Amino acid sequence: MSIVRLTNDRYTVTVPAPRRMLDNGGMPTASPTVNTTLSIGPHAVQPPVVLAPMAGITNAPFRTLCREFSGGKGLFVSEMITTRALVERNEKTMQLIRFDASEQPRSIQLYGVDPATVGKAVRMIAEEDLADHIDLNFGCPVPKVTRKGGGSALPFKRNLLRAILREAVAGAGDLPVTMKMRKGIDDDHITYLDAGRIAVEEGVTAIALHGRTAAQHYGGTADWEAIARLKEHVPEIPVLGNGDIWSAGDALRMVRETGCDGVVVGRGCLGRPWLFADLVAAFEGRPDDYVRPTLREVADAMVRHATLLGEWIGDESRGVIDFRKHVAWYLKGFAVGSEMRRRLAVTSTLEELRTGLDELDLDQPWPSGADGPRGRTSGNNRVVLPDGWLKDPYDCAGVGEDAELDTSGG
Repeated sequence: MSIVRLTNDRYTVTVPAPRRMLDNGGMPTASPTVNTTLSIGPHAVQPPVVLAPMAGITNAPFRTLCREFSGGKGLFVSEMITTRALVERNEKTMQLIRFDASEQPRSIQLYGVDPATVGKAVRMIAEEDLADHIDLNFGCPVPKVTRKGGGSALPFKRNLLRAILREAVAGAGDLPVTMKMRKGIDDDHITYLDAGRIAVEEGVTAIALHGRTAAQHYGGTADWEAIARLKEHVPEIPVLGNGDIWSAGDALRMVRETGCDGVVVGRGCLGRPWLFADLVAAFEGRPDDYVRPTLREVADAMVRHATLLGEWIGDESRGVIDFRKHVAWYLKGFAVGSEMRRRLAVTSTLEELRTGLDELDLDQPWPSGADGPRGRTSGNNRVVLPDGWLKDPYDCAGVGEDAELDTSGG
């Protein structure tokens, strides 16, 4: 599984090969008794693993890296694209929807709150052959989205949700339309079962559920029982589970415990793009092929990631600067001093990055406890909503013309 790429005249980057170590203390894991194929319209996703859209993360370079580790298996979704920005052909947005020739199927996630604008964006994608699959975002909990009635706030307005889904499915033609959502706004405003039934009635192909409310953000523990209830509630279409998948073992356990048809992996792959190699191995019953890279192999992956970003942006320095946010995730668990971590997090060239990495003890094996939560872990936040949003779940008042965001990527 070793993948070698010549990134420039000075560096040859090797993506780490499998390490025959298990994530259960060394005891063999039984072959999974779960489905290994997910159907998204005409697309067979095997194994049933999806990269969750993450703002500023799941751009083309990161998708490429994850896909290399998976051997091209799975589904890798773009970061969030705003329907208004797409319709207006915003320059940044048009770059974000560029796919590598090897990406099949091409998957775009859209955000929108106005049915007409969502419909225009979906028709544009279908008519101009910009993607093969469209996912709709009803799960984002960040204030700049929910304060306009979008993301995880929107399913509370049942009629608005129905109108958006109807426009999207009608405009998509033969393209499958899926949706990703949360349990609800908070424990007093749970929406996922109603939203799931509306989705089925409007022709949505599959649903992904993050087992948290918007108020939880990324704190606490994901409610996998809610995923099981949704699967029982809408048996007509595939249901994918999302939340607290930090390892391949977590993914198998979610499928077994909830009966869901596949998994969506977000924060678990931050600084761990080889998690997709583990997921493929797990669903194919090969747990002894899980990847446990040395720090040297992690460093190679870091340079590859930064190089891909520079090539995609068209500027090496900007690519390395964009990569800075990934440094701490990649190095989690390894013996790297705070001063070196700080130094690596302010590099501006590939040479600086590689030089700093070369000063580390690169023969360090994969550290115990390196897996586990990464990224945002905040919770119990007040959800910012439009005035009067919670007065009536069926009244669409409060969604103004300015509700559509004009920039993409979250």
